[in-house]
Amino acid sequence: MDKFIVKGGTPLQGKIQISGSKNSALPILAATLLTPETCIIHRVPDLSDIRYMLEILKHLGAEVEFKNGTVTVRAEKIHAQTPYDLVRKMRASICVLGPLVARFGQAKISLPGGCVIGDRPIDIHLRGIEALGGHVETEEGNVIVTSKKLVGTEIPLGGKFGSTVLGTDNVMMAATAAEGTTVIESAACEPEVTDLAEFLISMGAKISGVGSTRIEITGGTPLHGTEYTVIPDRIEAGTFAIAGLITGGDVTLEGTNNTHLANVLFHLKHAGAVLDKGENSLRVRTNGPLRPLDLVTEVYPGFPTDMQAQFCALLSVVPGNSVITEKIFPNRYMHLPELKRMGANIDLEGSTAILRGVSHLSAAPVMASDLRASAALVIAGLAAKGSTEVNRVYHIDRGYEKIDEKLRAVGADIQRRPGS
Repeated sequence: MDKFIVKGGTPLQGKIQISGSKNSALPILAATLLTPETCIIHRVPDLSDIRYMLEILKHLGAEVEFKNGTVTVRAEKIHAQTPYDLVRKMRASICVLGPLVARFGQAKISLPGGCVIGDRPIDIHLRGIEALGGHVETEEGNVIVTSKKLVGTEIPLGGKFGSTVLGTDNVMMAATAAEGTTVIESAACEPEVTDLAEFLISMGAKISGVGSTRIEITGGTPLHGTEYTVIPDRIEAGTFAIAGLITGGDVTLEGTNNTHLANVLFHLKHAGAVLDKGENSLRVRTNGPLRPLDLVTEVYPGFPTDMQAQFCALLSVVPGNSVITEKIFPNRYMHLPELKRMGANIDLEGSTAILRGVSHLSAAPVMASDLRASAALVIAGLAAKGSTEVNRVYHIDRGYEKIDEKLRAVGADIQRRPGS
């Protein structure tokens, strides 16, 4: 396992190109299974999760090529069973369920893995597939779905902690093959769901209400091949914005969609960051000490849970008391003990973290527990005194394309080394 050695204390200066969205690209790649024709997808980030998805598509029988950020998929002759050895590595692999049921009326999917950030059941996905006419069974760690005919209906997808993104994706994809009209109520509104819907529309799907909590799909029309470009990764952009701020730097993020970042930028501005928005760019810098924040993670367009860990790193060195309440994944705080090893003053009360800003962090060996926690520890290392060793960075390779190279390009002292 690789590790990062991060020497802190250098303000980041320069430009960073934002990659395509991982959380858009994964379901879009799965959606190529809906047609036997060729699909060409641009701005696909080169990440381990993407590579896993491409291996799943190949295992299912699709012809796949990945070159210079463009994936070409032709799923002409495929079957409907996924292997455990691949899907156990990535939760998003469950999003092949909807396309396979739509294409074949059946699917056998091993229950997926991914980051350890709390309970993330797929019962809402299965409830939606059952509502369309699928018969669902679980057997030896597999989900087995069969259906003689999918029929459109009204499906509420609200869950205990809000709408489900991948559940909305799965039902929307399955509904493209259902007879009649499917209405998804309490649909997830994240930009990545909208991106998938736009991709499906480019394939010939009839979908309305895109971007709202009520999505209508008129199914039954065969889908065709298409060419499409994935949206920028808003979480990567937010992460690099935090990295610039914690070092007192001045970074310009190129290729952003600032509308997708609206809530994050609102809070950064409230904290005192100076933001200069371009049409497809964002300059982030400081003008004096930052101010503490009171944050609550919520479903989009609220503050994203995928930015919680990075804000914990930033706010640990902001003077005053900050509060972060995690409402999406209440147990998503495994980065806090590692930040405390670096000198952060943090108390956890239930799902609420209370951060009392310290004057500086100190380097220490730390262990990454999940994707966003990894990013938070790298960010903390950029601001810490000394050299921080971040172990198990395979987590960060799941969601950040060449993060070490991008950070070095703006002045960071970060090196990848073989781990133990």
